[in-house]
Parts: sequence; C-alpha cells; structure tokens
Amino acid sequence: MVALPRLIVAAPASGHGKTTVATGLMAALARAGHTVSGHKVGPDYIDPGYHALATGRPGRNLDPHLVGEDRLVPLLLHGAAGADLAVIEGVMGLYDGQIGGDGFASTAHVAAVTRTPVVLVVDISSASRTIAATIHGLRTWAQPPVDVVGVILNKAGSARHADEVVRSIGDQLPVLGILQRDDGIEAPSRHLGLVPAAERADASAALDRLAAQIAERVDLEAVVRLARAAPGLEGAPWDPAEALGLVTGLRPSSTSGSLPLVEEAALAPVTKPATNGRARIAVAGGRAFTFRYAETVELLEAAGAEVVELDPLTDTRLPEGTTGLYLGGGFPEMHAAELGANERLRRELRTAIARGLPTVAECAGLLYLCESVRGPDGPALPMVGAIDATAEMAPRLTLSYRTATSPTDNLLGRAGEVVTGHEFHRTHLTRATTGDPAWLMPDPAGVATATLHASYLHTHWAGHPQLAARFVEAAREHRGPDLRHHGDKDTGPGLVDLAVNVFDGPRPTWLDRALADSLADADAYPDATDAEAAVARRHGRDAADVLATAGAAEAFTLLARLRPWRHPVVVHPQFTEPEVALRTAGHTVGQVVLRHEDGFRLDPDDVPDDADLVVIGNPTNPTGVRHPAAVIPGLAEPGRLVVVDEAFLDDDVETLADERHPGVVVLRSLTKIWSIPGIRAGYVLAEPDVVRALRDLQTPWSVSAPAIAALVATSSEQAREEAKARAHELERRRRHLEDGLRELGIETVPSTAPYVLARTGAGSREALRDRGFAVRRADTFPGLDDEWVRISARREAVTDDLLGALRSTHPVLRKPVGIRRSGATVTSLSHTER
Repeated sequence: MVALPRLIVAAPASGHGKTTVATGLMAALARAGHTVSGHKVGPDYIDPGYHALATGRPGRNLDPHLVGEDRLVPLLLHGAAGADLAVIEGVMGLYDGQIGGDGFASTAHVAAVTRTPVVLVVDISSASRTIAATIHGLRTWAQPPVDVVGVILNKAGSARHADEVVRSIGDQLPVLGILQRDDGIEAPSRHLGLVPAAERADASAALDRLAAQIAERVDLEAVVRLARAAPGLEGAPWDPAEALGLVTGLRPSSTSGSLPLVEEAALAPVTKPATNGRARIAVAGGRAFTFRYAETVELLEAAGAEVVELDPLTDTRLPEGTTGLYLGGGFPEMHAAELGANERLRRELRTAIARGLPTVAECAGLLYLCESVRGPDGPALPMVGAIDATAEMAPRLTLSYRTATSPTDNLLGRAGEVVTGHEFHRTHLTRATTGDPAWLMPDPAGVATATLHASYLHTHWAGHPQLAARFVEAAREHRGPDLRHHGDKDTGPGLVDLAVNVFDGPRPTWLDRALADSLADADAYPDATDAEAAVARRHGRDAADVLATAGAAEAFTLLARLRPWRHPVVVHPQFTEPEVALRTAGHTVGQVVLRHEDGFRLDPDDVPDDADLVVIGNPTNPTGVRHPAAVIPGLAEPGRLVVVDEAFLDDDVETLADERHPGVVVLRSLTKIWSIPGIRAGYVLAEPDVVRALRDLQTPWSVSAPAIAALVATSSEQAREEAKARAHELERRRRHLEDGLRELGIETVPSTAPYVLARTGAGSREALRDRGFAVRRADTFPGLDDEWVRISARREAVTDDLLGALRSTHPVLRKPVGIRRSGATVTSLSHTER
C-alpha cells in the first residue's frame, strides 16, 4: 500500500467555483510549506495550467476514457511522486460523466477508483437552507459510492446568509471555509473557458491574491487532516519506459473501461530504445500552444527523443537538428496576427513538413497548419499552408469524448486501430482537406500520411503509448535532406541515361585539341589570368569582374565563406549545392519555395526583407523556368548579394552575364553544353570588390591547366556560334519531348532548359528503371514530391523509346495528391549533372 494524502474538490455542477477553490487550495498549501501535486479530472488542459502555476509542478489529468481505469491510480502516484499531498480538481457536477455512460469518467468515478475523499465546493449565492439538501443528496446518492468529507461554501452574500447555510448543514459535514461573493478571485474566461495562465501577464499576481484569500477563509489544517486520512493505494506509479515496453519482459498494463485494446504488435516488448539515430522533437509552446499533457513529453523522452521547445509566436526557425514536430492544442485563432506575421517560421515549417518532417498536429496544431485562420473578429490571416484547408470560428462549441478508428496505416495509427480521445474547439474547417483522413469518428476527420498526422482529436498518449513510440521512431529515422544525392545515382549499367544533363553529342575537335595541348603545361603551376581575360572579352566585361573557378561548385563554397551571412536564402526548387555549401560553412539556410500553382515563378515579395544572400537559378534546375532578367537585379539591396546560377543559360537569352549589376553575382560553368563533366571549369562574374574577396578565399592553383584551356577555348567567337547551335539542337529535342509527354496526358512545366520536369506519377521512376530508362528523381528538390521526375532532352529516337515505356506505365501509376506540398526533401546533385 502506498500512502498518499489527497482530496478531490468537487461541486454540484459547473460554475460553483471548483477551479478557483482547487487552485487556491494548491497555492495556499504550497505557500504554507507543503509540496502539492495538482490533478484534474477529465481532459481539460486549461485548469492544469493554473495548477502548475500554483504548485510549481506539472498539472496532471485523470481521465478513464482517455487512459483506462487501470491507469488512474498509477498516473496519480506518478504525478504525485515526491509530494506531501495531492489536490484533484473535479469536472462538472460530482456525478456528471460521459453522456450515456452512467457516470463513467465523472468526478465520482475517479474518486471511487482512486479511493479519494471528496471536498465539495457549493455556490450558495442563490439559496440558503436548500444547500443542505443538495449536500445531503450528493453524499447519499452514491452512484458510485464516494466519501464526501467536507464542504467549502462559495459566494456567500453576507455573514447572516452564510450562518443560515451552516446551521442547515448542521453536523452532517464539516464546513471547511466560507468565501464571500465580493472576494474578486475569479479568473477571466472566453469562448473555450478560462484564459490559460500562460496567456495572462497578471496570473502570478492574481494567484498570490487567491492564495491569501483561501489561507484566510479556509481551515488549511483541517484540509490537510482530511487529506491524510485518505486510505492507502495499491499499485505502482506509472512509468513511461514501462508503458513503452522498453524494460525487458514488461508490457503496458492491460486496459479496461472504455480504453480499447490495441494491436499486439504495437506493444511488443523491446529491451532498449533503437540506436540507429537520435530523435530531436520540437514541441510547440508559448502563449498560442498551451495545451498538452505532461505525460506526452515524458513518453517522448522515455522513447529516446530529445524534446526542445518551439514558440511559433517568437521563434523564427526550427531548432537546429529537428527531426520531428509536435503541435499541440491552444488558441492560434486568438494569436493569428502574430502567428501570421512570423513569415519566416511559417515558410520553414511548410517546407520541412512537405519534405517529410514527421509532424503531429492536434486541434490548434491543425489550425496552424491550414492555409489561413479567421479569429473571432477580423479577416482571415495566413498560417503555415501545409494543409489545403482554411478555418474560422464556428457558431457553437464542439466538446465531446470520441472513440476513433485509424482508417489506414499512417504516422501514428495502423489500419483498424481504435483509440479514445476528445474534441474541444470552437473553430471548423471551411474547406475540407483532401487525402486520407487521420481518424474515423465515425465520419472522416483530419488528414494523415506516413509523415503527417493532423486532426481536431486530442489523445492522451499515456493511454495509447504506441502512438508516442511510432512518432519517435519516425523522427529517429528522419534524416532530413540528403544533400549529397547525385543524379548519376539514378543511372547504372544497362540503363538509358535521361537523368544526367550533359550534352550527349561529341565534343568539338578544337576543344579536344585544346584539352590535349594543355597537358604540355602540366609541369608548371596553373595561372588563370589568360582565361579570365578571355571570359571578360566574351562577355564585354573588365577582367577585374572575372574569377575562374573549379566549376560552379567551388564558387558556391567561396560565396558561403565570403561573409558571416545572417539570413542566407536559397530559392527552390533548384540545384541544392548552394545549400550544401552554406550549411557546410555553418550557416542556417532559409528557403523560398516556389509553388507549382504559380508556375514555379518567383514573386520578389516572397524574398524575406532581412535576407542578405539570395541564390537563384536561371533557368532553374529542375523546373526549366527562366525568370525575367529585369526581375533579378531588383532583388539586390544594400547589404544583400544576389547570386544567379546560369549553368543552363546557353542561349544567353535573359542573361545577366554581359553587364555589371550592383549586388549581383553571376555563375557560369562549362560542364553541360561542352560535355566535359570531368573538367571542373567555371567562372564568377561580379563587381571587382566581390571578385577580390572571393579570390582571397580561393585555394591557390585550384583551377587546373585543362580547365584554363577549356575556359579560353570556349570563350572564342567560334565557340559562341557552336554553343548557339548546340542550344538550338537541345531546344528542338526538348520540344519533341514536351510534345510527346503532352500527347500522353502527362503534365509538364514549360521549360527553357535541356530537360523537362514531368508529373509522371508516383512510382513511375522505378517502373521506367525496370524498363531500362533512368530519369532524375525530383522528390529530392524542395517543392516537389515523387509524382515528378526530371527528364533530359535526348535524340528523338531515344525520346520516342522513353515515351513508349511511359505509355505502358503512366495510366497505372498516376494518383491524386492529398496534401498541398510546398516543399520537399532537399538533396544535392553533383555539379556535373544538375
């Protein structure tokens, strides 16, 4: 038997002052030197926030619907560990529980299961002697039997009024205290009940006044004596590790009451946490996200996760190394303006979720992930936009226990699995989401994928620990962007290569001769001066504007090290090497992810005002979209550098290379059009001070003799004419490819590059590979998913063979997209095959 002094504070009905008195008792007892553990009957999140403020310990919930009867005593003992006594606040009226459940999950039910004495709080403002009859009925109705041991009278109108009530009660029950009607100790409320303590700047001061009032008007010594008279409890405290089955030979306790049994495989014992990776889960907090059960974090940590706090109102970035995101409940509709104004975090979350960051969103989290939320008053304000739905205030409150079934395998659930939970919200989605629902309750609700689970349903993971285990495992497995993926990994022996963007014709004889002759200079250190002069003449620039580099990849590395960038931004989807270089240099990289519905075209307003480095491809890889040359220089501002990667701008249309633009850096390379991926040759065009600073960072002799020879040779007038001819040939090939794809009904993005981004359907890349064709996967580019592939423009005969293979695979493999994706896993391609 475990001795735990304890009391439940109950009432005849809601509105009698349970929260005020219970919280005041906790605070007064704590200030009197007791270590107090605060608990709440039912699913409510707000009251435990006040309990935590009063006691300095986490507020806890006791709800048999959410966790099962068998877990009530273990959870009570767990929460009260180290405390002198526990104070449990009831819910509604003493015997009011789940509708149709004959008092299941009522205060009396929890009192009976935990054998906890009950202290009544009764509002006597509208009655006198009838109060005695009410108390008598509550004591004797006994369904289930409870031990009512005292009463606190609330809202007495006067001393005579209070005396009349006390005389009528007589000796049937000790009167522990009397609170006056004008004591002024009620907490403010709004559409979902009390205003959470975390949102009240005056919460601590108000609690001090409340504690003083309770200490003055309630007999605290009598309260402690009654609590110490509570009978001992049988059982052991709940342990999150045991609940997860992480201790050898132990399994989660059996369930009873309304808690359904879960599949055996979900709860199989494990001797220790997996060690294949470290989960780092960001948990939303702050004033907008105040709702979560204390056991949620405890289970995440017991499963091996590191939990870090994220305040979406103030934090502009995800914590470094985040591999999972938990967005619990709260009031985003009350803070929509501030949440919407945090554009940088919204953009990062949208991108991270779309590229597979495991994310759980309950109620407020669901609203935050929508496109917009309309608060009680005012216009709809932008939210993250990871889910294609909008939300606004509803005419009435939704408050109900639920039993929900998972319709499919997803991040949290398994098909057919049943869980218990509750809904508590006064918003609704004005446009339903598409795709697989998160739950059937019994109607479809929320949205779920392998990496996202979002709905209005709140679940208590102590009752369903397998949900926490699955979330942590997904977070542990999430590696984030594989920035070192190369397109040549999509090719292989025996495959027709449509994945690598290198011109597949022979090199010009004059270029081969220049490369061969360069070997005669191999006995001397290379000097790129002549090459830089040749490039300057080719573009009509000063030699001081040119820096020869070992391909554009070296240029990205130099630019990453050029300054202590505060907010570098890469415009995606595009070649990911700039992001690789920036991350390697220790920078946290922002992303501007262009949308499919906007044609992947850049709106200059999407670039954050505080960005001091902006990297953009033109034309962009992999979309082939060419941004107007007039737009890009306009991005340059004082203190900002704009880097334009013109790796595929072989026809010089919309080029910025031929003229100096303040704050603009242009990168060129020779890899693709000249079929020399093995010769790392490229150059930077910029203002002289930028070129000098980059040159100071460059490794001596990094540009080899063959690369210097290639730069000189391809800068001649003859080379310019040959480049135009090759560009014309690639354009003809691309149009043939686009026409063929359109005839098959395959969506493409209008391209101006030697490749086409095509929406061939999930699984098409693997199917084509089985038929001998290698195409570039696109789900490694932010903003895209596995519905897309990038196809290089080849000779017509090769393209026709590909179209024939697609004709047999495409109709089977296309499927609708359920969630708007505005980002994707970021991965790197090598410079040779962007």
